[in-house]
Amino acid sequence: MSKRILLFEDEDDVRTSIEMILDKSGYVVKGYAAADDVFSLIDDFKPDLILMDIRLEKEDGRDICRSIRGNESTSTIPVIMVSGIPEVYNSISDAGANDIVLKPFDEATLLQRIERQLN
Repeated sequence: MSKRILLFEDEDDVRTSIEMILDKSGYVVKGYAAADDVFSLIDDFKPDLILMDIRLEKEDGRDICRSIRGNESTSTIPVIMVSGIPEVYNSISDAGANDIVLKPFDEATLLQRIERQLN
């Protein structure tokens, strides 16, 4: 059974490229530009992992991650933050994220971080 990854990335080209990488690697992926209704998306899709940009158009991914961690039904889902800002590295642990991938990233690094969280 393929692992399911929920992706939140507001840059269309980045989201599309991540979706292609994950799809090619055998994952089932659903990508969204915003995490407006994150809990219903999680409930509907039942992801094994969440990949989330820190800076979404209207939201801070760290705040969403804190909400996911604070909810009993979602608190154990691994969350990997994605960011183009190296300085945010320390703030991801405060948000409860499991890992971070810095942009620009290479395919191998992204897949390695995902595999680490899924195993």
